[in-house]
Amino acid sequence: MALILAADEQAILTAASTLAEGELVAIPTETVYGLAADATNGDAVARIFEAKGRPHFNPLICHVSDIAMAERYALIDPLSRRLIDAFWPGPLTLVLPLKPEAGIHPLVAAGLDSIALRIPRGIAGKIIAALDRPLAAPSANTSGKISGTSAEAVADDLGQKIALILDAGPSEVGLESTIVKVQGDAVLLLRPGGLAAEDIEAVIGNKLERLDQRAAIQAPGMMTSHYAPSASVRLNVHEVREGECLLAFGPLRAMDAELAAASLNLSETGNLREAAANLFDFMKRLDSFGGAVIAVEPIPFNGLGEAINDRLVRAAAPRSLSTDEMEQIK
Repeated sequence: MALILAADEQAILTAASTLAEGELVAIPTETVYGLAADATNGDAVARIFEAKGRPHFNPLICHVSDIAMAERYALIDPLSRRLIDAFWPGPLTLVLPLKPEAGIHPLVAAGLDSIALRIPRGIAGKIIAALDRPLAAPSANTSGKISGTSAEAVADDLGQKIALILDAGPSEVGLESTIVKVQGDAVLLLRPGGLAAEDIEAVIGNKLERLDQRAAIQAPGMMTSHYAPSASVRLNVHEVREGECLLAFGPLRAMDAELAAASLNLSETGNLREAAANLFDFMKRLDSFGGAVIAVEPIPFNGLGEAINDRLVRAAAPRSLSTDEMEQIK
């Protein structure tokens, strides 16, 4: 079973030395807990895929401690630099051209000529600085399942498969980072996340371009079925069926809400930031009741609502790979 340590200065050094030995460490970030490995160590990165049961065609985000480290591995264009200046450290990931012979193991990029980079806030950045190497760190959960937003959730899911978990309490944001890619004068939104699209658009002076849902995988979190509980997920419900678990939102309830076997409200006041922070934890708690269905009340698409709805749609998707995703494996 993984050792769990409170995230203090000594734990930072312990985490860095454990990572240097090629082991996996679950680290707290402001978004969700990440399952981290030295991104330059192929054996360590392979352990991420093994522990998560993650398809090898699905690339990993590479976390760095500062801009100087990012420049070791990626080519940064002027528009990406503006986004870096505005939002790093923070919940924004940029997909950038990977420098030749950069030293990032090819498994991290899943064979692509680009790399997904971000600087996390808080203790994760200190661990990376102590290691002086980038960390490949997808969410610390079994692939396709609910992301872990606490040390306890990580231990319940992956505790038998990893060496160390650092505990810094619940994740602040509660959703994975927003992923974008600059393409000429346009900025593509590859995955909505913990930074609202409107905030990015205010910096670039243009609307983000959205990819078709059938687009080839270019970044983490683009698989059709992802973030899924064991129960089926029914979205945008206005009437609750007997025995369903209810994931509610706001002050007004769906019809027959009293029939729910269990109910949790993402935000009684309809606050999307609070809802984002609660999403994965509440889905996991409702799933623990063992019911067949989690019914979800409508959530608006503005602000962080876009990312919340993205996660819910993927959680509700059929649990087999799409045709396009199967083609990625071949």
